[in-house]
Amino acid sequence: MANIKSSKKDIIRSRKRRLRNLSWRSRVKTAVRKARMAMAAGEPVAADLTRAACRLLDKAAAKGTIHKRQAARRKSRLAARLAKIAAGDAS
Repeated sequence: MANIKSSKKDIIRSRKRRLRNLSWRSRVKTAVRKARMAMAAGEPVAADLTRAACRLLDKAAAKGTIHKRQAARRKSRLAARLAKIAAGDAS
């Protein structure tokens, strides 16, 4: 443990931030997983779940939990997968 008061405060702040980021990352992962599972199962709610996952990705990026480019990449891949499945259903 640090001896300097500001260092102690820094450690406490870092722990709080870490837990907050962990929580957000977990929420994002769960949302993305649900969207992918719905797509794989061909459920009609897949588009709604994808939209919800994209929203969470944007929020996590805004809070600095994940990088904005990572959020964009994940959203892009989800959208591409959804479009591919939708195109397969149309034909």
